[in-house]
Amino acid sequence: MHRLQFHYTLSRDTTPAQVRNPLIDLLQAVATGGSISAAARALNLSYRHVWGELKRWEDELGNELLVWDKGKSARLSEFGAKLMWAERQAQARLAPQIEALRADLERAFAVAFDADSHVLTLYASHDDGLAALREHALAWGSDGAGQLHLDIRFCGSVDAIRALNEGRCALAGFHTLQHPSPGSLAERTYKPLLKPGLHKIIGFAVRTQGLMVAAGNPLALRSLRDVQRTQARFVNRALGTGTRVVFDELLNQQGLHSAEILGYERTEPSHTALAHAVASASADVGLGIAAAAHAQGLDFVPLVQESYHLVCLKSALEEPAIAALRALLQTPQWQNALRQVGDYVPEHCGQVQALRRVLPWWDFAKPKAAAV
Repeated sequence: MHRLQFHYTLSRDTTPAQVRNPLIDLLQAVATGGSISAAARALNLSYRHVWGELKRWEDELGNELLVWDKGKSARLSEFGAKLMWAERQAQARLAPQIEALRADLERAFAVAFDADSHVLTLYASHDDGLAALREHALAWGSDGAGQLHLDIRFCGSVDAIRALNEGRCALAGFHTLQHPSPGSLAERTYKPLLKPGLHKIIGFAVRTQGLMVAAGNPLALRSLRDVQRTQARFVNRALGTGTRVVFDELLNQQGLHSAEILGYERTEPSHTALAHAVASASADVGLGIAAAAHAQGLDFVPLVQESYHLVCLKSALEEPAIAALRALLQTPQWQNALRQVGDYVPEHCGQVQALRRVLPWWDFAKPKAAAV
């Protein structure tokens, strides 16, 4: 079995986090250009270098990477094609973890090199808006005022709030249906973790959750009842994620049972991985966000709008990192950038809100005095 090693590069770029191998870039260039010479031109390398690297990799891996048929263009061997497939699978499934790994490294170097930088650790349910915020925050502080580094750890909504309560982060992100009703699954899930007077909500965004389906929506799926009726192969999010709570709540609202959904027990770790499962035809449908669906060339059927909340301890509101974040969230530049992510609308962005106003699950009305 071949072992993997990872290396990182220090750079001022704000490009998406990637774990890349030069061999994959070579194979992609050959597959696209149809020849080693075309690959060399595309990569701005010499023919001799590309040829030598491919032969070196073949010796290293013990397998042929390219095949030639007389009079035809070069193409990937079966082994080379499987390497490319493995790369796509890994990138789709591990993108949140790769992003979190880069955040860990940047947090360390921010402390080491810039005493004026603010570092804010955020555990949150996976969200493309937060990923965009992370990049925007770095650019926002590039005028010399001190950058805001968001140390984002993507996890389920429940785990995010628990991390906040256990002191492992300063801010947590979770999401619920808009105006969740008393007695709902969201109340039973989140109410035990949150306490009015101790926690405060910082407004963030409204986003749309819906069905991710193949381009053209070949099964004509428009609702969860369509998913149940057609026995479409569903792919779910894991227990403890906000999307799993939303999905179960929608099932309850429509009188459906999880046993009626084919594939209910199959899970993926992120919206991106879920979209990839549908794009690769290993599933027919999943519940997720529009940005992830569109990134994989899928169709998106909107089902419901939800609020994405940021929550912190009341005592932390005026700490420099959280104060800087609140100021950033209220800028027109950020709110315009958020609207470009896809089906996101700023909602009370950066404003501090009481739990009872956002999540009407608590009733502290004084009991009436007993009659004498």
